[in-house]
Amino acid sequence: MLQLHFTKDTLPDSVSTDFQNLNKFSEQQFLSLTDILFHFLVEPKETDRFLQQLSEFAGENGMSAGPLRNLVKSVLLVPHGALKKGLNADQVKEDLITLGLNEDKALHFANQWKVHYPVLSRLAVGQTLMVNQLVDMEWKFGVTVGTSELQKVGNIFLQLKLVVRKGNSTENVYMELTLPQFYNFLHEMERAKASMDCFS
Repeated sequence: MLQLHFTKDTLPDSVSTDFQNLNKFSEQQFLSLTDILFHFLVEPKETDRFLQQLSEFAGENGMSAGPLRNLVKSVLLVPHGALKKGLNADQVKEDLITLGLNEDKALHFANQWKVHYPVLSRLAVGQTLMVNQLVDMEWKFGVTVGTSELQKVGNIFLQLKLVVRKGNSTENVYMELTLPQFYNFLHEMERAKASMDCFS
């Protein structure tokens, strides 16, 4: 069984096969597809545009649209799971390599994850709060004191625990943010509060 950070569930073999098939993409094809995927993740309401971009990508690269869509469904499992678990770029890269993606492509995807994570986490929190009532929130600051990467020692991070009400029960949602991501998140929350104050 594959040991993955983003899920404890056993994934179908087709998911691993899809990631191995991504290795057949040229560097330019992979970069273009990654751009399309992250644009969709940041603008999830633009489903029609996303499907159109996939069809165009398939046509331009001599692929069938159906198999490409199935491959993309497998790829999207990673960012969706990584958001739920609050994974950092290194953990996402490890999971992609475990799934069979080569190191260069996994590194590019992980770098895109690092760039887009503040916006994606804000969207996820916004979606969580829209659908569910926030009951409680806890946070802890920490400092990295030991890691295999020397430049990460001394980095400050913040762990958030949101308690949300889902129907008659509550659920804990965990996130880990770097200090810049936290300030970005805080700025967005202040903007949301200012917008709400305008309407009250």
